[in-house]
Amino acid sequence: MDKEPLAPQRAAERAARESFGRLVSYLAWQWRDIAAAQDALGDALLKALEVWPVSGVPESPQAWLLAVAKRQLLQVARHDRVRLDPAVTVLLEQEELPDDKPAIPDARLKLMFVCAHPAIDEKVRIPLMLQTVLGLQVADMAPALLLSPAALAQRLVRAKQKIRDTGMRFEEPALSELPERLGCVLESIYGAFGLSLDAVDGAESRITDLRDEALYLADIVCQLLPEEPEAWGLLALMSFCAARRRAQTDAAGGFVPLCSQDVRLWDRDAIVRADQWLWVASQQRRPGPFQLEAAVQSAHCHRLFTGTTPWQGIVQLYQVINTHFPTHGSLVAGAVALGEAGNAQAGLVQLDQMDASVSRSFQPWWVARAHLLRLGGSATLEVTRAAYETAIGLTTQQRLKDHLRALQKQLAPA
Repeated sequence: MDKEPLAPQRAAERAARESFGRLVSYLAWQWRDIAAAQDALGDALLKALEVWPVSGVPESPQAWLLAVAKRQLLQVARHDRVRLDPAVTVLLEQEELPDDKPAIPDARLKLMFVCAHPAIDEKVRIPLMLQTVLGLQVADMAPALLLSPAALAQRLVRAKQKIRDTGMRFEEPALSELPERLGCVLESIYGAFGLSLDAVDGAESRITDLRDEALYLADIVCQLLPEEPEAWGLLALMSFCAARRRAQTDAAGGFVPLCSQDVRLWDRDAIVRADQWLWVASQQRRPGPFQLEAAVQSAHCHRLFTGTTPWQGIVQLYQVINTHFPTHGSLVAGAVALGEAGNAQAGLVQLDQMDASVSRSFQPWWVARAHLLRLGGSATLEVTRAAYETAIGLTTQQRLKDHLRALQKQLAPA
């Protein structure tokens, strides 16, 4: 009896989680206004929470939300005294869900390629995709993008305003136009995947579910553009990471670092498939960052077959990555690899050479520094302990905090 009143709320939450991006994509396509589509669908979800507990959950929650959002958009148009023409009013009669039969077979992916339009500021394309299509909020994205929520919100508002004011074409891009937009789309998919992996304990399902969503979208891109090696590289990269998911926590729910994971818990079949996708990518002989990062993860995963981690080979891969495609994350990871290969001092030097204005507030930088100081053995306990303390302060996941605290305590007796 107690659970029944929650059914409408659960139905609304499920519809939002499973369909928000698709419905926003469809509405934005019809109205040529991303911000208005998001607002209308948000209002429809609030309306559902009012109506469904009284009238019951409709047979098709998605169709109900779509119809209410369309009416909301039309009401706004009337309020703004926009002249109604048949192209607008006919939308009220289309209560069915969109029948997706375009060249791009998924409405969310289609809108992602639109958000990668060359006329949109390059700095805002990725967060625009993540917010509009995958339903992330500014607060979810800002830390990963090394921006304040206020600054990111301003960028997104300006981008949506420009799309509306310039009447940017919302036509589905031709297949010939997709390769030049592909990089931003892949970055967005990987960004969503990374946020799902890094989600704090108890994070909402709209974030944790992004792992499977990202894998699904990457697979569609590979089928759509089978000769684009970076798409296959991304699919392989995410698959290697997902294959280790079961081993990332112990029986008590504690964090287990990669080097200590029980390889028997890794998904062998997923690793084999990922290796096959990486081989497909390599046949195009156009290496890129996702392929190289996937090669690093492949090396880690092959501990399942060989019993050892080829640290020297990983160091060499990161040298290539950081020569041609450097990021804060790859520079930190490359420094750790140097330490694991026996040269902790070189790893510390690489960390110190990074841009201090960003790296000193970058949690992985401090985790890596503490680890390398511990490996090197030349720093005082106080310096190493302080590095761990800063890393702990910048960490949001409680299980990772506990793991770092345990490592800090191992430095010397209390």
